[in-house]
Amino acid sequence: MSDKHVAVLMGGLSSERPVSLSSGNACAEALEGVGYRVTRVDVDRNVGQVLSELRPDVAFNALHGPFGEDGTIQGVLEYLQIPYTHSGVLASALAMDKGQAKIVAANAGIPVAEARVLSRFDIGNEHPIAPPYVVKPVREGSSFGVVIVREDMAHPPQSLTSSEWRYGDRVMVEHYVAGRELTCGVMGDTVLGVTEIVPQGHSFYDYDSKYVAGGSRHVLPAEISPKIYQKIQSLALKAHQAIGCRGVSRSDFRYDDRFSEDGELIWLEINTQPGMTPTSLVPEMAAHIGLGFGEFVRWMVEDASCLR
Repeated sequence: MSDKHVAVLMGGLSSERPVSLSSGNACAEALEGVGYRVTRVDVDRNVGQVLSELRPDVAFNALHGPFGEDGTIQGVLEYLQIPYTHSGVLASALAMDKGQAKIVAANAGIPVAEARVLSRFDIGNEHPIAPPYVVKPVREGSSFGVVIVREDMAHPPQSLTSSEWRYGDRVMVEHYVAGRELTCGVMGDTVLGVTEIVPQGHSFYDYDSKYVAGGSRHVLPAEISPKIYQKIQSLALKAHQAIGCRGVSRSDFRYDDRFSEDGELIWLEINTQPGMTPTSLVPEMAAHIGLGFGEFVRWMVEDASCLR
């Protein structure tokens, strides 16, 4: 048993609120199961006042998306001097900005795809790079707003300039890398296993593939050569360290082995707040090395600090 009081921050203000509630409740239940006193906090703009009155020993950050994952809530927690889980202000802000994260990763020697960051209004009717390419909002997660532009499309998607678009005006246009979707978690200084994600009935790993039961199949360990497996682990740790992450992170990759075993391996992005739902990848990776969900979240609480 622990006498620590843990506030689990969940919900929040982003499009990923439902996922965060699912993550948060799963983590809160697991933390209670291993003996912590837990308060569930559904985060809104009064979170600073709520936490200053609550004064928990640790804030377990189960938020996803803007405000929870971009350095904002981390700044609030630093100001209040409440130790918290996952990455700090700078690493969170950097990882959330896909364009900036890619620059840092490339400078660390990590292979990335050709990309440009521009305003969605500047894309117009001409392809900004040769198709196929992917358009991603610079500061969203969970594949929100991701559009794949194939070779046979005569012009960029009209949805980018639509008034319905709600994912911010800066987008990253990135060369589309065909192949397999692979992902690797890092926990402190420990690299976890490599999982292949096989979407079931979806053209790519979209929101439903991530969070709907049966939306994707996870193959752990991924069925790839030991050389590529170890290379992915090495690059995931390198990205975690280059961006300055703490606690748990997860790096996503594409691996095109259609023409040779070595193939093309590209790092896509790093996630500083990986999902903690029953279908989530990193808890599966932890279980694969013998760390049950309760022990996994306990490690995260004991790892919490300020100045991360």
